[in-house]
Amino acid sequence: MRLGGCNLTCTWCDTPYTWDWTGSSESGVAHQPSRELHPMTVEEVTERLLAYGTPLVVVSGGEPLSQQLRLLPVVENLRAGGVDVEIETNGTVVPAPQWAATGVRFNVSPKLAHSGVAKSRRIVPGALTALRALPGTCFKFVCAAPDDLAEVEEVVRAHALDNVWIMPRGQSPEEIADGLRALADPVGVRRWNLTGRLHVTVWGNQRGV
Repeated sequence: MRLGGCNLTCTWCDTPYTWDWTGSSESGVAHQPSRELHPMTVEEVTERLLAYGTPLVVVSGGEPLSQQLRLLPVVENLRAGGVDVEIETNGTVVPAPQWAATGVRFNVSPKLAHSGVAKSRRIVPGALTALRALPGTCFKFVCAAPDDLAEVEEVVRAHALDNVWIMPRGQSPEEIADGLRALADPVGVRRWNLTGRLHVTVWGNQRGV
């Protein structure tokens, strides 16, 4: 489930249609919220997601926690229906206390300097601390090159993060493959986890329907 709206403006974002209404991202396209955003009730969203019959629902954005109080009842309904839920977040919004009881997993992706976003906006200590305290949380950093790993180390040390994953930046299978090769050894030395982008490897830079 992809939600619209984001509190950050990463220049390389691969889903600018969820938030870029001015054309400020690398795509240069000013997307129209009237075409991209579709308001739905909790009941409508829950019914549609349960109808897929999948055991896992991943909530992404935009930034899902920007509308977390509207998202909570949907997640609670999914969990009551026996569905596991993972929420992808940029780690800048403090999660509401109610999330602890839902049993969801947070995949937190703090942004680095190459995002073009000021550090004071993209690294929020209170939010990282609160998310770190939730069971199962992992921290995923998008890296454009091995040199970015020094910045990751700084963030990991400063905020005592664990369960660290590194993912190469890229929007084509070739970029992802090159990034994995470049990052594999330095990530392994640090005993972090390395991941690709399966949907990009399979479908390339193709937007789903």
